[in-house]
Amino acid sequence: MKMKYIKSTVAIVVIMQIFVSCKKDFLELQPRGTTLEDNFYKNEKEFMQGVIAVYDVMQWGNTGGYTMKQPLLSAASDDCWAGGSNASDQPSWVAYDNFNMNSFVGPQGGLWSKNYSGINRANLILSKIDQSTVLTPAFKTRIVAEVKFLRAYFYFDLVRWFGNVPLIVDVLPTDQLYKQTQSTPALVYAQIEKDLREAVAGLPATISSAEKGRISAGAAKAQLGKVLLYQNDNAKLAEAATLFEDINKDGNIYGYKLMPVYADIFNPANKFNTESILEIPHSNNAAWGDWGWINGGEGNVAPQFIGMDSYVGDTYSSGWGFCPVTLDLVNALKTDPRFSATIIDGAALKTAGATYNQRYQNTDYFIKKYAPLKAYRSTVGTAELNWQINEIEIRLADTYLMQAEALVKSGSNPTRAQALLDAVRGRVGLTAVPATLDNIYNERRLELATEGHRFFDLVRTGRAVTVLGPLGYKAGKSEYLPIPQAEIDVTKGIIKQNPGYN
Repeated sequence: MKMKYIKSTVAIVVIMQIFVSCKKDFLELQPRGTTLEDNFYKNEKEFMQGVIAVYDVMQWGNTGGYTMKQPLLSAASDDCWAGGSNASDQPSWVAYDNFNMNSFVGPQGGLWSKNYSGINRANLILSKIDQSTVLTPAFKTRIVAEVKFLRAYFYFDLVRWFGNVPLIVDVLPTDQLYKQTQSTPALVYAQIEKDLREAVAGLPATISSAEKGRISAGAAKAQLGKVLLYQNDNAKLAEAATLFEDINKDGNIYGYKLMPVYADIFNPANKFNTESILEIPHSNNAAWGDWGWINGGEGNVAPQFIGMDSYVGDTYSSGWGFCPVTLDLVNALKTDPRFSATIIDGAALKTAGATYNQRYQNTDYFIKKYAPLKAYRSTVGTAELNWQINEIEIRLADTYLMQAEALVKSGSNPTRAQALLDAVRGRVGLTAVPATLDNIYNERRLELATEGHRFFDLVRTGRAVTVLGPLGYKAGKSEYLPIPQAEIDVTKGIIKQNPGYN
């Protein structure tokens, strides 16, 4: 999926590109030339290329600096340190790691730009669909649902990372680009819910093998349930639990099942497995080699980021040494059956004859779930940019635990909550523990370790100060990133900075 754009603050003025047909991956584009977007969207093929350009943004990991969601959020949590060569290597990561961001330093610029790029593309497609007379009803229904899901997806990241953000649901005229004020999280969440409810109604239950990567109704329900749970509104828990039950129940129409072997979830040979609900695809088909436009490729740069620096040995390829796993997580998982599928024991590798460089904040423990594997190192393009390792953003064990949490919080069905918790633990051979909130939260940490959930889990459940306070987290400030200073400047102060930042 490749599509270059011209960006202007929260709104983006886009020059659409002409794309040829997809190759091996459904969600993959090859750009050839450019055309004014007014002359595009003449038929369903061109509309589909525009929709894929919206999906494309989900893959981006280098917008204004390396901003891959899973490792970045792991570094912000107590799962991992920032790492790298020293404290000056990727200073935005180090700042997030110790909660020392300011309006100029931190990952906020890239995250803001990425998500508003996706929103702008979504708004553009929706505006063109409204004007089109060439689309069949079935085609229109599905792509409108997909694009609304994607717009909701991008806004969910924005509202969690920034709180008060501009809520833009139309293509803006040029004279309005720098006049957008921020909306409250409540208003943003209301729009997210609206988009997701409409998406559920227009999406198919299952996705054909030729279209893996497109959004299903199950993914939209899971995302809506997650959005409802994250708002900490007791009145929304019953609906969240019902949505999750549709996904989690035996024989669900979406075909979701827990993978029998935990480690198999993360094997790149098992893309779009039965446990995967929302998965972001990556490939090396583009053979990308442009370091100046990493987002132009299809590959996942995160495995390169977290791999052991200058590693020589079996199984793994060399990486850059970011996100070493904390000893706190190591100790939490030490006696857990999921340890070997979650964490690489570097000291054990060295004992077996491997070598690697110890970098900043080294612990000799590294992320395994998305590690760079020799067997998947690209032989085309620049290998570091072409890792064909997908990102699973929502999976079934996650929705099991979210449903259990919603049921316990609402006091509605403790028996079902217990069964869901037991299923997650039973899969790896662990005995039952009572389905209390503390046990569910602990299970989320162990089951989903290094998958990018931990930081937001701590914030939304009110445990961030206790867990992350010793690392620099401050209540009333660190819940959110600072607004990028460039956005404040270009709007001449219409966009306001978040509390606590200068």
